[in-house]
Amino acid sequence: MATNELETELFGRSARFNYSATWVGYALLGLRLIMGWTFFYAGITKVLDPDWSASGFLLNAIPEGNPFGGMWATMANEYVWLIDPLNAWGLTLVGLALLLGAFVRFSAFWGAIMMLFYWAASLPLANGIVIDSHIVYALLLFGLGAFGAGRILGVDAYLEERDFVRENRPVQYLLG
Repeated sequence: MATNELETELFGRSARFNYSATWVGYALLGLRLIMGWTFFYAGITKVLDPDWSASGFLLNAIPEGNPFGGMWATMANEYVWLIDPLNAWGLTLVGLALLLGAFVRFSAFWGAIMMLFYWAASLPLANGIVIDSHIVYALLLFGLGAFGAGRILGVDAYLEERDFVRENRPVQYLLG
């Protein structure tokens, strides 16, 4: 197994360690597939259920004392026509992209944004001061994008070899 050394500076401090590239590859693939399934399943069950709506959650499940309470009620009452498809299809498409390893950086970014919205809707947190599973998911998605996890047995590896992608630098930032 290939062993590499990572040397970086974080918060003004030098960090250096050895790691197995093979095991990092397996870990990134596993995390990408698990997050992909988590998002896809959560989304497709909403897409396929004609009675599903985010309004029930937005009106009834937001904790008392939420600093954005009025915003959630407004979303549920005036913008549910937009929130419902964005939520259901956003989860589904982010999940599908992660499962396929396609446009992983772009998808991971939007998945993290969704997780931050869910986190904000959970405030104040019942279990924890600042950190809950939504923050963990958001950071995990950040890591998948930062590592370019779509290149590991994913469509992004194929797409990055195409001339169109090589010649268009901005497109490269969506892949990986």
